[in-house]
Amino acid sequence: MTVPTESFSAPPQTVSCHGLLFDMDGTIIDSTEAVIKNWQRIAEEIGVDPEVILATSHGRRSIDVLQIYEPKLANWEYIRHKEGLIPKEFGADAVEIPGSRRLLEQLEEHSVPWAIVTSGSRPLVTGWLDVMELAHPKNLVTAEDVDNGKPDPACYLLGSTKLELPQKEATILVLEDAPAGVRAGKAAGFKVVALATSHSLAQLQEAGADWIVRDMRSVTLKGWSRATGEAKVEVVDALV
Repeated sequence: MTVPTESFSAPPQTVSCHGLLFDMDGTIIDSTEAVIKNWQRIAEEIGVDPEVILATSHGRRSIDVLQIYEPKLANWEYIRHKEGLIPKEFGADAVEIPGSRRLLEQLEEHSVPWAIVTSGSRPLVTGWLDVMELAHPKNLVTAEDVDNGKPDPACYLLGSTKLELPQKEATILVLEDAPAGVRAGKAAGFKVVALATSHSLAQLQEAGADWIVRDMRSVTLKGWSRATGEAKVEVVDALV
């Protein structure tokens, strides 16, 4: 996707929040090539055109995709096994989203509450964090943890609960790349920064993102108060 550089020129804005919730693929890492290979393998197994599956699978739980194309395989035992193999077999195909490692290390250094909320299974997420040697959050919300995947807000509501924030009305910042995830974050009542790493700007705007940036280099932790439990996050070069 080619977007004029000058489109991403909004002045810096400081956002206050008590915790951050991150999507995984397209937000922290880009494992597109690995995911494509996995779906191609499954598509061959079930006799479905892989392009048909790939057209609708990004940002969605595998169990929801398989419910459409092969319901008998829409079970967690099969999905956890298949997804657990992806980082092991296709680890070389994944790359970091620029700026993601730095931001996660900042959050860990200052003990800012954060979690990953993803449509992937637990073996997939922990496998990628291990292979990429990225910070592991204290809490994860994975595909197995909710009855309905994104855009249902249940996953992000659960993620905020797992942070165990003391504030009665905690402010949460969600970082996402997929329209379904943006909608989930907004439906949960949170502010959402959308990364234009996998979908069109029009799709992210339509989903209701509060800010749209090119990648995680536009998001920086600028301050953290242990006394108030409030983080200051700066968003630069957002879409205007």
